[in-house]
Amino acid sequence: MATLELTHTPILNSSAQILVLPVNTAGILLDPVLMRTKTLFPDNHQRYYRACRDNSLKVGSCLLHKRTLEHAGLGISSNGNQPSYIANLVTSDHPYHPTRARWLNASLIDLQQQLMPLIRYQGIRRVALLARPLISYHTPQADATDALDSSNSVPLDWHADTLPLLTRQLQDLPKLRIDIHLPNSISSYTH
Repeated sequence: MATLELTHTPILNSSAQILVLPVNTAGILLDPVLMRTKTLFPDNHQRYYRACRDNSLKVGSCLLHKRTLEHAGLGISSNGNQPSYIANLVTSDHPYHPTRARWLNASLIDLQQQLMPLIRYQGIRRVALLARPLISYHTPQADATDALDSSNSVPLDWHADTLPLLTRQLQDLPKLRIDIHLPNSISSYTH
């Protein structure tokens, strides 16, 4: 069973072996942390952006990237807290469109399937997930408008929808610690 820990520490200070970054298929990163990863992990960003441009990235999938530390000028001895892998969790088709439950669920299933061999054969034990792009900040007026649309377009509630979905899809991964990095505006306790 995986251990899921909610934390407010900055994800870029994590010593996790895999960073999980929620992204979209448009190739546009608006979240400040995601924007910072463009320069910190240029090899990942180039692969992600190329997949967006080629239309080979589908919502509800996970693009797992094995880092090429040598190309980034990082030797193993100076690796510090650099992740070995970055999992681009494709949870939306545009940065202004909220994550939908079915997209998040499908991308988590894809992530889970890709993590199993890494846990089993590569000794992966620590994962860090950036939660902020999965959290919708919406007003009651927006909720009323969204309610008129299909139920798939209503933004997910962190405590009622997103966190239970993350828990359900990731808790069965063996021997893994998953740190879920929350913004300070979200409580780290669970109901």
